[in-house]
Amino acid sequence: MQPPRATVENLFLTRRDLLRRGGAGFGMLGLAGLLHDQGMLGSASAAPPSVNPLAPKRPHFQPKARQVVHLFMNGGASHVDTFDPKPLLDRYHGQPLPRANLRTERKTGAAMRSPYAFRRYGRSGIEVSELFARTAERHIDDMTIIRSMHADVPNHEPSLMLMNCGDGRLPRPSMGAWITYGLGSENQNLPGFIAMCPGGYPIVATQNWRAAFLPGAYQGTYIDSQHTQIDRLIENIRNHTASQPEQRRQLDLLRRLNEAHLQARQRDAQLEARLQSFELAYRMQTEATDAFDINREPLRLREHYGNNIIGRQLLITRRLLERGVRFIQVWSGAGQPWDNHDNLPNEHRRLAGPWDQAIAAFLEDLKQRGLFESTLTMWGGEFGRTPVAELPQLSGRDHNHYGFSMWLAGGGVKGGHIHGATDDFGFAATRDRVHVHDLHATLLHLLGFDHDRLVYRYAGRDFRLTDVHGHVVRDVIA
Repeated sequence: MQPPRATVENLFLTRRDLLRRGGAGFGMLGLAGLLHDQGMLGSASAAPPSVNPLAPKRPHFQPKARQVVHLFMNGGASHVDTFDPKPLLDRYHGQPLPRANLRTERKTGAAMRSPYAFRRYGRSGIEVSELFARTAERHIDDMTIIRSMHADVPNHEPSLMLMNCGDGRLPRPSMGAWITYGLGSENQNLPGFIAMCPGGYPIVATQNWRAAFLPGAYQGTYIDSQHTQIDRLIENIRNHTASQPEQRRQLDLLRRLNEAHLQARQRDAQLEARLQSFELAYRMQTEATDAFDINREPLRLREHYGNNIIGRQLLITRRLLERGVRFIQVWSGAGQPWDNHDNLPNEHRRLAGPWDQAIAAFLEDLKQRGLFESTLTMWGGEFGRTPVAELPQLSGRDHNHYGFSMWLAGGGVKGGHIHGATDDFGFAATRDRVHVHDLHATLLHLLGFDHDRLVYRYAGRDFRLTDVHGHVVRDVIA
């Protein structure tokens, strides 16, 4: 089709045309300035410019925390054996509880006392089990223990989804995806959201760190942290067939072809995320090999963390925090390791030992390096466990969503503080109850967000991590 022939009539603009076209131009100038300020435009020399989804962004108000570490005890650690002592269980051990009208997932039996000793730690005198004695001895005065958590159901899959994604049934973005969507990342050469789980995927696998309807760039990057070799930690991290300059030329050609493909498809969001992943993978080849190599740390420090999988995970976590990764989730392991329906006295001790040593060293390391106050560390599972035993022996506990414990440290939370309580036996949260939605609202608040306003429009409505729920628990904020 030929362009219209220039005529005397269309060489001149009416006053109305001039104002209309000029107004639109000034609007685009303003938009360009705004996008540039937010790091959402490529440089003038870059070819061709595209939006960088992980560019740092400002939150709604001044944050108390800049980064988050979520220590996930998947399977459900027992609160009455860790951070919520219940001496009445000693008296009722082996007997029915006076309050036994709460429905559990399976038939349960008599009260089961904790096989572990509790004692008071720090100036605050908070009681903690011997399972986490090192952590409590060094850091309890810098921690908030929430003893009144509750969720919706006593099943792993929906409870994992609720804790990680804010909804137990429908596909929703994970909290790590929401946080990187809202804040971006401080390091463009590493993913903004990393999930480490040794030995393979946990229950419901990648759904725990998915982006769902958010752009794919915000999905968590999975690392199988059982491996010690960098080539096995991150597959294909090194290019053994081409030099970096050669690879750069290949990627530049691929990008030009893909950009044309993208333009022809109205800049499809999933395709855009795919292109961004190519660039991130290239940049990671130098940065990630350094960040994940804990052999660069002194032997004494590695031994302080513990020469085991958990210690390596937390030492890597500290190195990632130093490099600006926004959200790091550290899992106990594949499956549900804390799901001790039987042999709990031995299994909880086996699991807690390396975690206690590594957490104590990790928090101490953050304090020494000036990272503690800007990093919100959160510990807990998808629910707790019952104070009564699962039949037939007094050796294990069933799932309990009615009441459980989590703790927070750093990132603007109070130190040496207990929030809420369960009943005398630890069955249900009774005072200052905190639902998972409230925890998410509080987490976003500490990062500088009004959880009602951090939204993403999809399928004709605005979505948020807390959906239509959630209240900020101001009592835990310093």
